Amino acid sequence: MEVKIADSWKNVLKEEFEKEYFKELLLFVKNEYNTFTCYPKDSAIFKAFETCSFEDVKVVIIGQDPYHGKSQANGLCFSVYEKIKHPPSLINIFKEIESDVFTTYPESGDLTRWAKQGVLLLNATLTVREGEAGSHQKRGWEIFTDAVINEISKHKENVVFLLWGGYAKKKGAKIDASKHYVLTSGHPSPLSANRGYWFGNKHFSKTNIFLESKNIVTIQW
Repeated sequence: MEVKIADSWKNVLKEEFEKEYFKELLLFVKNEYNTFTCYPKDSAIFKAFETCSFEDVKVVIIGQDPYHGKSQANGLCFSVYEKIKHPPSLINIFKEIESDVFTTYPESGDLTRWAKQGVLLLNATLTVREGEAGSHQKRGWEIFTDAVINEISKHKENVVFLLWGGYAKKKGAKIDASKHYVLTSGHPSPLSANRGYWFGNKHFSKTNIFLESKNIVTIQW
């Protein structure tokens, strides 16, 4: 299986690609895609890294698993393809953006527009079997994405990390908060959001206020 990834990431992650666990992971993923229906499509597995180069990373959003429903997952966390019904978590993300930065609710749930502005939309696990949430967990993806977060934390500065929910907070526990801006809140899923742990976190305006303070171009959410 070919790793389609921006050249800047190849340089940063070349040692990771040589590790035994990563080679075994790719074999596992190839076999899964040959045997079952899996998401996202194989050409989009590394879309987060194709769309947002290492140099361009300003913001990192950490998700858990790709969507496991038909035609939803497009390789970016929380994102779906054009004209696909918005899943509940994405609806709540857009509602918070509406009230936080006073924009209209977007028609498209495809977050490629964010990725092109420097938002790394990183799922902890990059693949999943159709209809089986978590089916590709603990096969090596988490080791790989931990390494990605570590490289960003170590080699960049003034990156905004948005950690939503307990899983993302744990995943981002080793981020160097003395060099970066780390924002945490509940998860945008209805279970968390309806209990008051998501709405009103103002992460989108806070992100832009921070970027502006560092003379970094802000994100058009």
